[in-house]
Amino acid sequence: MRFSKLRLSGFKSFVDPTDLIIENGLTGVVGPNGCGKSNLLEALRWVMGENRPTAMRGGGMEDVIFAGAATRPARNFAEVSLHLDNSERLAPSGFNQSDSLDIVRRITRDAGSAYKANGQEARARDVQMLFADASTGAHSPALVRQGQISELINAKPKSRRRILEEAAGISGLYQRRHEAELKLKAADANLDRVDDVLEQLAQQLAQLDRQAKQAARYRTIGEELRKFEGMLLYRRWKEADEARQLAHDDLRQKTTEAGRAEAQARTVSAQRQQLEQGLAAAVLQRLQVQRDTLNDQEDQARQSIETLGRRIEQLGIDIEREAGLNRDAGETIGRLDWEAGELAKAGEGHQERLDHAMTVARAAAGVLKNKEAAMAQLTEEVARLAARHQSVQRFLHDSQALLKKSETELARAQANVTSSQEVLQTATQAFKVADAQQIEVGAKAAQADADLLAAEAARTAAQTRETAARSERSEAEGAANALRAELLALRKLVEREAGDGAHILDDLRVDTGFEKALGAALADDLRAPVLEGSSGSGWHDLPDYPQVQALPAGVQPLAPHVSAPAVLTRRLDQIGLVTATQAAAVQGDLLPGQRLVSRDGDLWRWDG
Repeated sequence: MRFSKLRLSGFKSFVDPTDLIIENGLTGVVGPNGCGKSNLLEALRWVMGENRPTAMRGGGMEDVIFAGAATRPARNFAEVSLHLDNSERLAPSGFNQSDSLDIVRRITRDAGSAYKANGQEARARDVQMLFADASTGAHSPALVRQGQISELINAKPKSRRRILEEAAGISGLYQRRHEAELKLKAADANLDRVDDVLEQLAQQLAQLDRQAKQAARYRTIGEELRKFEGMLLYRRWKEADEARQLAHDDLRQKTTEAGRAEAQARTVSAQRQQLEQGLAAAVLQRLQVQRDTLNDQEDQARQSIETLGRRIEQLGIDIEREAGLNRDAGETIGRLDWEAGELAKAGEGHQERLDHAMTVARAAAGVLKNKEAAMAQLTEEVARLAARHQSVQRFLHDSQALLKKSETELARAQANVTSSQEVLQTATQAFKVADAQQIEVGAKAAQADADLLAAEAARTAAQTRETAARSERSEAEGAANALRAELLALRKLVEREAGDGAHILDDLRVDTGFEKALGAALADDLRAPVLEGSSGSGWHDLPDYPQVQALPAGVQPLAPHVSAPAVLTRRLDQIGLVTATQAAAVQGDLLPGQRLVSRDGDLWRWDG
């Protein structure tokens, strides 16, 4: 390869495009001091890959851009192009497609520099290797600067060996060897890192295995809990149905008893009329007393009928309540079946399982509350039956007193009315009726005792159900506490994984659907913190570009979909959002530093 032309534009003192033709033989540039002769050599070294600002006699690489003069404004970029004659095809394989090569290096303020080879973007390393294979380069001893002659004379053997290697044409091999050594060191470091990552993954795998076992145990406990809840609801429905049937039978029995009491009242009234017609004038007063007594008994019977009627109404209300409980139990069973289906579909999700456990705990608390209310109702029923029993006892006592009184008056009537056998027989029949009433009252008292015993049994059953409900509530609270402990452990695990430092990811908000795009655009940089000072590793706030380079036509920026701190403005402005088809068409138009991402997490960079 042979250098044939050097073209400068905006490089140091060459503000206007300038061509330096390098002919065969000797080409010289003559001029006074300060005319820019050294700038030509520096431009040649710069285009061949020089990256040290001190070699360009500047404090920064951007100092090679024309800084302006009294009559000329400063330039925003500098460009140097070197034309190579490759007619003998001695260039490396990647650059050996044509008879000539144009190597261009362009630097823009606040954007860095970029290389092109025959119009295609290239890496700085590839350009350096191109010139190293040609036994030249930015650090070649063939490029002699001021003071370098004495350095070559006094050079150490190692520096002299570079001259001989370049003359022998093997400097490219040593450059590749150096790169291979660096890659091997990087591979060793990566292997060490892989070992660390594998160890961390093994620990995480063990933790995930424990969590999976806990999740399986939670799922098993949840299924058993739902099964027991269904059994409890079915049992409640069954008990309610049995109570309804018992109440219906009791209502039918009480209705029959009320009919019998009314028939007895009518019989007693007829007997009273017969006694009034058949008694003699001597016992008329006593019969009137008996009539009043029978009236009182009739009133008591009517009161009993009214009491039984109210009890019938209460039983009707109880039947309606039990029917409502039956409907609620049926609806609850249906809802539980639906929830079982939905839970079978869901299958996973820690937060949903925690919410469900809390719902189950609240449902258990509701069941306990319902049980307590049912127990209160049963307590009221027991009190009502106890009061009824006392009333029956009082009625029995009054009946016995009346019987004794009737017996006394019977003896008195037998002593006074011996002349009227017919009247005596009538009174005897009245006393038989009273005996029958006493027997009936005793039967009612026995029935009341039986009702009281049944109420006591119902109360005992309600207390048993209350104890079971409290036990179920305790189990549900235990499961909820276990889930809370698991949630706390998961939070501690997340905090331990996140580390003590604050990540810039904590200050980001991204629209739904654009999470993968943001992750592809920033990757591991999301874990870097925002630096308050100038020390440390992380995001440092820089001023905005004076002139931001635009994205390719038709490409939408990612920034409108991300709410981020101002320190990310420079980064997000150079990231575009595209589809896969659109990216293939516009990737070649990207400027240095620009990137393209898709909503699926694909990434296209400006350097290929």
